[in-house]
Amino acid sequence: MREDHGLFRKNILIMKNVKKIFFVAAIALLVVFVGFIEQYYRLEVCNFVSRDGESHSYYVYPDMSADSLYCLMCMDYEVQSEDAWHAHSKHMLYQQPKKGYYRFPAEMGNKHLIRRLQLGEETPIRLSFTQAVRTPAQLAGLMDKKLLLDSAEVLARLTDKTYMAKFGLTPETAVCLFIPNTYEVYWTITPDQLFARMHKEYQRFWNEERLAKAKQIGLTPVEVATLASIVASETNRKEEHPTIASLYINRLRKGIALQACPTVIFAVGDFKMRRVLKRHLKIDSPYNTYTQRGLPPGPIRLARPDVIDSVLNAPKTDYLYMCANPDFSGTHVFSSSYSKHSAVARQYQQELNKRRVR
Repeated sequence: MREDHGLFRKNILIMKNVKKIFFVAAIALLVVFVGFIEQYYRLEVCNFVSRDGESHSYYVYPDMSADSLYCLMCMDYEVQSEDAWHAHSKHMLYQQPKKGYYRFPAEMGNKHLIRRLQLGEETPIRLSFTQAVRTPAQLAGLMDKKLLLDSAEVLARLTDKTYMAKFGLTPETAVCLFIPNTYEVYWTITPDQLFARMHKEYQRFWNEERLAKAKQIGLTPVEVATLASIVASETNRKEEHPTIASLYINRLRKGIALQACPTVIFAVGDFKMRRVLKRHLKIDSPYNTYTQRGLPPGPIRLARPDVIDSVLNAPKTDYLYMCANPDFSGTHVFSSSYSKHSAVARQYQQELNKRRVR
């Protein structure tokens, strides 16, 4: 009887120990499972949380280290687990981020961040060209500011006869390649890649319809862009662009010098000039349309697509002359006779003198 009782107590003790072992094992497994879930969550779902709830972008330069970028991002993001970040970085062999422009979401896991930086999965930037660009140097400078490019490399291509000939252009007409618009490109795009991209955009813009219209008015695409650059420089009033274009087309057809003041300003190189004087009209330059007949060698600025289209769709008129309106409304007075034009011009000059415009 006593032996049975002792055996029973022994079995009870064994059962208690087994329960303890299972309990400890279950706790250990639970800890491991929770740890696994935590690591998975930090890797795949979320470890970086934006402090302001917004996405953030960064320029990663060629010499930027992984630690430098991490410290920079910590200013905008709260890292939920630094241990997980360092562990995953080591496991995924993340040592150096690839150069580029990156925009990251408000929340992201370590894998998303590391993979993009390892593979160089950049975020495209918006590159805009506007009519404010007048010279190849300005164009190169704009790209230097917006992209990871050297303006000297871009300018060298713009002024290289052989290089621009690949696109059917010359150094004087090189800016025609860059149709004012907004384009999505990568910050790390190379000069050659950029020129190739813009050539595709140029060909897309000059479709069969536009080419046919250019041929109909007797101009090449480059000549249309050049004329449009003059029209764009004459006024910001869109409603006048077609009429001004018509006037200059009439002068070209009759062999009359364009006598466009914006070309003189371009020849002088002082783009802040408000008044063109007689001495300016005598400047020796192929861009001076007072001394040279026909169009200048190339555009005097970038011209928007709508201005180019105003040249292609210019109405038929008999206008040969134009003068700024003496009422300083920003409009122009158009004339078909020189006598009428001269009268308006005198009124305008008198008003300039009254206002002491120089």
